[in-house]
Amino acid sequence: MQADVIRIGAPAGAIGRALREIFARHGLALAWVADGAAIPGSYWGEPEAGLRGATLYVRADTPVHSALHEGCHFVCADEARRAVLDTDAGGDDLEECAVCYLSIVLADGIPAFGRARMLADMDTWGYSFRLGSSARWFAEDADDACEWLRAHCLPIAWCAPR
Repeated sequence: MQADVIRIGAPAGAIGRALREIFARHGLALAWVADGAAIPGSYWGEPEAGLRGATLYVRADTPVHSALHEGCHFVCADEARRAVLDTDAGGDDLEECAVCYLSIVLADGIPAFGRARMLADMDTWGYSFRLGSSARWFAEDADDACEWLRAHCLPIAWCAPR
């Protein structure tokens, strides 16, 4: 397990509250799992976030980047996929890039986290992009992800200048 990424921490903490507020705007509930318990719907296994239906499952040791990423899968899914979400959010490679892009943008709404830390944690955890780092991809090669977001789920304002 990578120890050098930011974890969510306590449900009532600033990060937990911010995640709950961000995803509630999109109809996604945040559910807390007890320390050491299995995380329902976790694609990669603990401590990674899990997704089932309109619920995002996390523990205190879940990395913030994981919660943002899985939650953004819900945001980017259409109603038909949302109705059957369970562990594997599906979607194609371009949607996966859009999920990453949206996760980075939403990271700015997390106290003591933010975009720069999201990018660093993505690299630490092993996200892989053509240009070698999450930051370079976001700054130089994410236009297709931004276009996907505009076309499928979010207004143009979400794709503000990087």
